[in-house]
Amino acid sequence: MKSKIYLILISSILLSACAGAGKRYVLKSPSGEIGVSVTDSGLMVSYEKRPIQFIKMDITPVGKNAVALKTGDTPLEYHMLSGKRSDCFNVFRQMLLRCEGLVLNLRVFNDGVVLRKITDGTDPEISYIIPDGQKRWSQNLRTDYEGFYPMRTEARSGSYGYPLLTEYADGLFGLISESDVQHGMSGSHLEVRDDNAYHIKYMSEGKSENGISPAFVLIIGSLADIVESTLVTDVATPCQIKDISWIHPGLSSWIYWAYNRSSKDFGKVKEYIDLAAEMSWPYTLIDWEWDEMAGGGDIEDAMAYAREKGIKVNLWYNSGTSWVGPGAPTPLDRLRTAEARESEMTRLNNMGVSGIKVDFFLPDGADMIDYYLDILEDAARHRLLVNFHGCTVPRGWNRTWPNLMTMEGVYGAEWYNNTPRMTKAAASHNATLPFTRNVIGPMDYTPCTFSDSQHKHITTDCHELALPILFESGLQHMADRPESYLSLPYQVKDLLMGLPSVWDDTRLLAGYPGESAVIARRSGDRWYIAGINGTDEVLELTPDFSRLEQQGKVTVFTDRGQEPGQGFEINENVDLPETFILQPRGGFVILTD
Repeated sequence: MKSKIYLILISSILLSACAGAGKRYVLKSPSGEIGVSVTDSGLMVSYEKRPIQFIKMDITPVGKNAVALKTGDTPLEYHMLSGKRSDCFNVFRQMLLRCEGLVLNLRVFNDGVVLRKITDGTDPEISYIIPDGQKRWSQNLRTDYEGFYPMRTEARSGSYGYPLLTEYADGLFGLISESDVQHGMSGSHLEVRDDNAYHIKYMSEGKSENGISPAFVLIIGSLADIVESTLVTDVATPCQIKDISWIHPGLSSWIYWAYNRSSKDFGKVKEYIDLAAEMSWPYTLIDWEWDEMAGGGDIEDAMAYAREKGIKVNLWYNSGTSWVGPGAPTPLDRLRTAEARESEMTRLNNMGVSGIKVDFFLPDGADMIDYYLDILEDAARHRLLVNFHGCTVPRGWNRTWPNLMTMEGVYGAEWYNNTPRMTKAAASHNATLPFTRNVIGPMDYTPCTFSDSQHKHITTDCHELALPILFESGLQHMADRPESYLSLPYQVKDLLMGLPSVWDDTRLLAGYPGESAVIARRSGDRWYIAGINGTDEVLELTPDFSRLEQQGKVTVFTDRGQEPGQGFEINENVDLPETFILQPRGGFVILTD
């Protein structure tokens, strides 16, 4: 009863926003569940005829000829080299609406709404109205998007980064983000002012050559619909690389988490090359200051050693924008201009380097968006993979430029090096990320740390084991020390040695932001299922395994105790359990036959 009363209250608030509006222009999703009604005050989004989201925008449709185009069902199919699934499909209906000074391009999918503006100078502001009392999860805006996603029930003045998740009522959610930010465009974020609305705010002036705005995305549905949606890439520019045969996602060893400045230590670098070889991971990432490598060899020697071991090498670069001057980590100023990129990337090709990690970017103004895209384009021409760090969040570029393997834009395991906040916050934060940040694209959290860095962790061993399955990333950087992985029980070690980073499908089986998450990812015929407890209490979970149509035996990894380091309970060739009892901050992993 309370939820029905709340829904009626929300509906009345939203409907009042459209009171007195003139002619309505209506577009429904192919399934008929989602509808959008456009008036001169904005867009009212409904779900199963219930108003759920008002998008305020002052526009003036031009009259009886306002509808320039209205299409029937339009299918959309494409292939992804990494992401939630390899073969993506969606269907939408579209309307072009002529207004004074602009054209609205509205597409309604079965899992959401996408809006673009095509302007000739007029650029009306867009804002999302989220009534007080309605839950929402968002992070305070940071240049590097490395923040938590606290749950709030009211708008607070300030700036917020994408994505924003909100719960409408009765298990229905919406996720707000942005996609297809192209050359000449500025990225945007959300800004709350005195009116308590979430206004779309551009970081700088900018416009594409044809006047088209970025795609403003609202994903709608159950939490499973949100987590499994590919809407952010569905509306992105299709792949711009003709030959993609050289692009290979995979797992990577990574030296920085345990030894911050040891990429200049040839001996330590060799240890991580050896780790990748021992674990059958195709990559190692050599981080900052590799250009100062000493202690028995330099970067050329490290490359030769990696070739001998059959390991591909990715190298770190300072973007040369936000952290420059005395004390800035190097290599620096090797990618900032087209001429510098051509010289450096040609050198990398000659060295046999597979990819680059580019770090420390300025905010998402038009100049910085151009820089991101210039790096991706030039790297693609030189057949180099790309990993952005200290950066913006995904905006569909991994479809357009599939050499973009991953992006940070997350408060990840690296923060165990910086502050003690992760010690207590990690479990709940980890159980929030599948419903927020990782929805919109690959996430370089750098997971699976069984040992401690500068600040200890209190998540269990199975919680950590679950993370490289729970979190999707085309390059999955395994952050712990060699001895941590090499001393694991052979069943756990075998799991990590064979862990895919390319998934054919993704399903959410249970969870709620901040409390728990259970995700199944399929590679071929095998399902990898990972669950975590985000709370400090014992938690009973009953995942919806019926969605997997799983009939055979499974291997189940659970926690032996409540504390990190207490190891694993491993049950092989057993029936799929119906219910799991998770330890505080614990987890489980299931591998199907």
